[in-house]
Amino acid sequence: MKDADQATDPLEDITLIPGPTEELLNERQFLNYRSEREQCLEWLLTFGIDPKTADGYAKTTVSNRAFRMDQFYRWVWEQEGGYTTSLTHDHADNYLRHLAGQQKSNAHKNSCRKALMMLYKWRHHQRGADKWEPEITFSRKNQSTTPRDYLTREERTAIRDASLEYGSVPNRDNVYGDERDQWVAYLAQRFEKPKTEVTEADWERANKWKIPSLVATSLDGGLRPIEVERARTSWVDVDNGVLRIPKEESSKNTEHWIVSLQTQTVEMLDHWLTQRATIEKYDDTDALWLTRRSNPYQTSSLRNLLHRLCEIAEISTENRQMSWYAIRHSTGTYMAREEGLAAAQTQLRHKSPETTMKYDQAPVEDRKNALDRMG
Repeated sequence: MKDADQATDPLEDITLIPGPTEELLNERQFLNYRSEREQCLEWLLTFGIDPKTADGYAKTTVSNRAFRMDQFYRWVWEQEGGYTTSLTHDHADNYLRHLAGQQKSNAHKNSCRKALMMLYKWRHHQRGADKWEPEITFSRKNQSTTPRDYLTREERTAIRDASLEYGSVPNRDNVYGDERDQWVAYLAQRFEKPKTEVTEADWERANKWKIPSLVATSLDGGLRPIEVERARTSWVDVDNGVLRIPKEESSKNTEHWIVSLQTQTVEMLDHWLTQRATIEKYDDTDALWLTRRSNPYQTSSLRNLLHRLCEIAEISTENRQMSWYAIRHSTGTYMAREEGLAAAQTQLRHKSPETTMKYDQAPVEDRKNALDRMG
């Protein structure tokens, strides 16, 4: 367990002051702006969604929006002819008008608008500023209404199979001589220890059920990256074969969710919970899955994992948006196809049925089959 003075910095991995901004500031301005940013971002992480219940935004959300907030500050400095942290409603409204005239997607403009709303929400609650209501919204009509790239049925099966192969090693008693020595070297590198200290337990540890259970649960439940990050052992209900996500920990914070799981997925989770109880790094946490570095999985680490699984499964990622959301979008597409939009809405934990409607489309292989029948 970490000492108190070694506790994780809540702003770790969030860029407080990007290089282009730092170049504009003298030393005193730099320290003042750094303090401003720290106070704002820490509040958003802890209280940003609902200050009354101390419900904060996910770290990935704050990190992305922090970059756009910084761009806004720089724009204000340019308009005012110098550094200031005195932001007005006119600054925000004029910035939205500036964005409206740019040749950029409305998705980008909406992201900037959301960043401003978070910034001014902090100023309202912590600095006593009047509440800001944006004058401008950006239409979503030029945005795609179809989900991003998703896995086909065959690819879903291949990814599930690849997770069983990922990081696995042969039975220690079935390899000898140079081959065993090569596997020992591999395990030593993987677990960061000398070859002489690799034990039989390390061979068993290499074949643990962490990755298969993570992948299978994500395939069944269409887990968002933030849900993988927040997943707790208490979510797993092995007896009833479901995942129970409390509203306090769900991505959209609207209600409790019950996510259906395949029998094989439940068995993998059961195996993993048994193994997890023997692993020291999980002694002081109820996190369901942690990376090798004892960190929660996040967007980038999940994307890297999916790309490695695609390599094992020989699935090409060229010209595809192969992020962890490809798993979620495949779950939504095929659930809507097989059981209808209502089932997809519940399984994906959508508050609004309109959000689920983008999955109401025939998968590409079904359309190919239709073309074959059409002649």
